[in-house]
Amino acid sequence: MKILVTGGAGFIGSAVVRLAVARGHEVVNLDALTYAACLDNVASVADSPAYAFEQADICDRAAIDAVLARHTPDAVMHLAAESHVDRSIDGPGAFIETNVSGTYNLLEAARDYWARQGRPEGFRLHHISTDEVFGSLGPKGRFTEASPYAPRSPYAASKAASDHLVRAWHETYGLPVVLSNCSNNYGPYHFPEKLIPVVILNALAGKPIPVYGAGENVRDWLYVEDHAEALLAVLTRGAVGRSYNIGGEAEARNIDLVRMICALLDEMRPEGAPHERLISFVANRPGHDARYAIDPARIRAELGWRPSVTLAEGLRRTVAWYLANEPWWRALQGRAGVGQRLGMRA
Repeated sequence: MKILVTGGAGFIGSAVVRLAVARGHEVVNLDALTYAACLDNVASVADSPAYAFEQADICDRAAIDAVLARHTPDAVMHLAAESHVDRSIDGPGAFIETNVSGTYNLLEAARDYWARQGRPEGFRLHHISTDEVFGSLGPKGRFTEASPYAPRSPYAASKAASDHLVRAWHETYGLPVVLSNCSNNYGPYHFPEKLIPVVILNALAGKPIPVYGAGENVRDWLYVEDHAEALLAVLTRGAVGRSYNIGGEAEARNIDLVRMICALLDEMRPEGAPHERLISFVANRPGHDARYAIDPARIRAELGWRPSVTLAEGLRRTVAWYLANEPWWRALQGRAGVGQRLGMRA
């Protein structure tokens, strides 16, 4: 297939690009190169004849139309998004613009393109979303594809809106879409503003490791390369109009996750050990969801996918990657907001 990937220079998008090229697909990477994007993420495939890059913003309809006309993809994987909850608290406008208006632009461009191509049966638009659209769970239960939407942050609300738009374009216009909602991703090339890279890099620098509240918030952790495998399965074999929840089946409290990373650093970079001494409990994030957990029964039953990397193994791989790739994360340290506590304006 020839696949147009929006946001392919980001964390999850670049994992999809790398895997798709390795699987023999042609990939067109469309990315606006905002603060969280990095072309080094796709350097390993940049010279491949199966890879092309287009710098464009999904909020620019003319640019999307031009890319679709120039490359004539068989499918679109839509990963371009503003994604950091704390940034959405401080500046929700960018999230509405990119995640809602940008998705609308992409849907309209894809609908026109699909019509001009004669409505090919094999065309797909795969919209990639998050479990945060479902809100906050109590101590029991897991999100399914039938869970009601109850977003609690500007980020989650913007992604919920984009999910609804995608479903509406399928029901109203017949646009062939598939959707997926994932749990928290982690792994190589994770931009250094999210929890796991913050823990690793602060520990390496001997700085306090901030943990929101008492660290009791629970997340389901999904290794990014497992997620990329699942996304290609949904794109190529998922039923049109269907949504799939993708989870790592690896729940952990934030404080336990942080301690696991500290223990790995004690082993792999013993200078400064014990790193757990750096843990510092800080004021909780406004509206911090208590727990997320995914029930991946549908994707397992229908597409035969399940995560292959345990949380313990994934964290070990991730810590090792950051230790081996200091030039990558050093180059991102000066970008806006990195290393700062965001999300307190509420």
